[in-house]
Amino acid sequence: MTIILLKHILNVLNIKKGEIMRKIISLISAVIISAVSFAGISNADSKKPIVIPTHNWSSQIVMAYVIGGIMESMGNNVKYVNADSQAVYESIRIGDVTISHEVWESAFGKSFTTALDKGGLLDWGDHEARTLEDMGYPNWVAEKGLCPGLPDWTALKNPDCAKNFTTPDSPDGKGRMLEGPQTWHGDLIPQRVDALGLGDLWWVKFAGSADALWAELAAAEKEGRGTIIFNWTPNFTDADGFTFIEFPPYYPGCRKSDGGDGKCGSPRGWLKKAANYKFPKTHPHAYTIFSQLSFTTKQVGEMAALVDTDKMDHKDAAAKWLADNEDVWIPWTKAGM
Repeated sequence: MTIILLKHILNVLNIKKGEIMRKIISLISAVIISAVSFAGISNADSKKPIVIPTHNWSSQIVMAYVIGGIMESMGNNVKYVNADSQAVYESIRIGDVTISHEVWESAFGKSFTTALDKGGLLDWGDHEARTLEDMGYPNWVAEKGLCPGLPDWTALKNPDCAKNFTTPDSPDGKGRMLEGPQTWHGDLIPQRVDALGLGDLWWVKFAGSADALWAELAAAEKEGRGTIIFNWTPNFTDADGFTFIEFPPYYPGCRKSDGGDGKCGSPRGWLKKAANYKFPKTHPHAYTIFSQLSFTTKQVGEMAALVDTDKMDHKDAAAKWLADNEDVWIPWTKAGM
């Protein structure tokens, strides 16, 4: 009854804004977690902290605090560390980080597999959500007729299309594609553009962060120009309307980095979890929860939207998600008891 009452209070208070509101959300979430523990669900494993990494996109950071909140509700200690999204799997393998909760196949599959093959890193299973990471455009680009023929990639060969995507920094009047940070995929997209013969009409710029991608979406719509950006699903843009370009189908070995010609798009893939091999021994109950934990496309998108659409702080977004979804996560805390 306490949890239900606090959830109702949270929903009512959420219509207000500002720093005071954010502090109230965090406080209420802490009370909810304490109430869960007091009710007998607490089952702390160890004083040794569970080290959870944070990267540089919204759903990953919010989910880190969501999972950390679940672990804390059992009485466990949790430590958050900012980590490189490619190097984190080696960090898990050697024990500096405990878990990874958003392993995207297309972007991080190779780094994950390399660490897995060395030993010390465990595959902890997939989320229900399936993924796609590639270049695309907001649906209003098609509605305005800025590039007839999309989403077929061959529409990009039309000079009249490219000119609708130029920006002040475009060299030689080329259309711009905005990639994510270069640390995510290296030169994958520039190599694809050149391999498909699009280099004379298009150029690729790397964004400094995920936030820069969303800022570009808003700016392009305001300015009435076309935009092609790197994006992924699940994400908050699923609800807003976003279409991925249909490049030639992906197949193993088609990318330049794998010895191919680079003339292929991205695969639909898994969204995995990973953990250090000692995790089942140091935190047996937490490990059981982490094994069962699985988020859907809708749930991952909701976590991202709390930050990217509702403009909440990552920690407060996690607190709200936990408060609104006790029916999802509280049963996980009872696993193995």
